[in-house]
Amino acid sequence: MTEIYFTNVDGANDVLAENHFALLVGMTLYQQVPVEKAFSGPAVLEDRLGESLDARSIAVMDPQKLEDVFREKPALHRFPANMAKRTQAVANYIVDEYDGDPTALWDGIDSGTELLDRIRKMPGFGDYKARVYAAVLAQQFGIKPDGWEKSLPNWPNISEVSSETDRTDMKERKKAWKASQA
Repeated sequence: MTEIYFTNVDGANDVLAENHFALLVGMTLYQQVPVEKAFSGPAVLEDRLGESLDARSIAVMDPQKLEDVFREKPALHRFPANMAKRTQAVANYIVDEYDGDPTALWDGIDSGTELLDRIRKMPGFGDYKARVYAAVLAQQFGIKPDGWEKSLPNWPNISEVSSETDRTDMKERKKAWKASQA
């Protein structure tokens, strides 16, 4: 099994390693909050819903109920209403385009460019987030279609994290990188 170290909670890391839709939810939440908060969100969401995260069930869930779950204390994100909508939009996209199976994003593709194009089509996945997600798939799960290296981000990112120490180091390097870009 793949070991993930994106949070400081083993159970949350296990959810990310075992459930590709949960990882996709974590990627969706990964903006304007610390990495640990974003990627622990899927496990918290599973606990609150009482079931394993699944694109089909999130897609058909009453939007207000999902927002309420995101708003429960502590909120899943600093912008719970927006992130509930975005999570449901990603779920709907995966259901509509890939019959609810997030692994179909990379099944049968010929190149890293095609993977990146597929990821960018998801709601809320611009170039930055798409490249980070493609890098996570490559570095953490071995999903490396031809030319995958061309899509790797050229900034510190979570795909490099393979231990607790790596996560801390990545956060420090990313902070310094952002400061150098200003």
